[in-house]
Amino acid sequence: MRILFVGDVVGRSGRNAIAEYLPDAKRDWKLDLVVVNGENAAGGFGITEAIYHEFIDAGADVVTLGNHAWRQREALVFIERVPALIRPVNFPKNNPGKGAAMIEAANGGRVLVINAQGRVFMEPLNDPFAMVERELEACKLGEGADAIIVDFHAEATSEKQAMGHFCDGRASLVVGTHTHIPTSDYRILGGGTAYMTDAGMTGDYNSVIGMDKEEPLTRFTTGLTTGRYEPANGVATLSGVAIETDDATGLATRIAPVRLGGTLAPAKPDFWM
Repeated sequence: MRILFVGDVVGRSGRNAIAEYLPDAKRDWKLDLVVVNGENAAGGFGITEAIYHEFIDAGADVVTLGNHAWRQREALVFIERVPALIRPVNFPKNNPGKGAAMIEAANGGRVLVINAQGRVFMEPLNDPFAMVERELEACKLGEGADAIIVDFHAEATSEKQAMGHFCDGRASLVVGTHTHIPTSDYRILGGGTAYMTDAGMTGDYNSVIGMDKEEPLTRFTTGLTTGRYEPANGVATLSGVAIETDDATGLATRIAPVRLGGTLAPAKPDFWM
């Protein structure tokens, strides 16, 4: 199975990159499944129903969220009626929506996508390891699902690496989101799970993690808050990771970074070219 995971989409420039690059990538690489993290898509904070449908129309099969899931209040309502939008599974149980979804891939395979949020330097949510364990036990790789993707939305690289090893041999891919900088440690772990600490953002890298530089610089240099963070609106890079899985086991056989457009050095999965 051919799977593409796209990192956090930030603002309009990130949405433009999705519209420009994702349809061609899905067609040219013959992708079976596309996951897009959309938690920064609406003005840098949260997602709207219209933007969710933009991503689905561009080729996304499921959209994941994170700590800004409810920054656009409408998400509290529309998440209940759209089939492929998930928020972190370890949010308190009274939150709307769900933290995992079973998606039918283009090749007919069953793909379980799990979204979880870390706790180190973030909100004190429920234990993400226990909640991911619950999902993996309920739907085992190679039995209940042909592939399993875990989007771990976390700040600390140590916590992300721990989640990768925790899921090794039981998931097809564990990939980190939230810190917006693509890491170079993409690899297949000993048990066969593809791993990357952070997929990077789909946004303008001539910025401070996707935000226009002026306000972050002011806060760092003076300690003063003079305005709100606004997404940078330059040309964006679509950043993410591509994997291929074994049809018999669901484990990963190949992994490669993806960077299309913008200011970062381009990267494509050469095994699909």
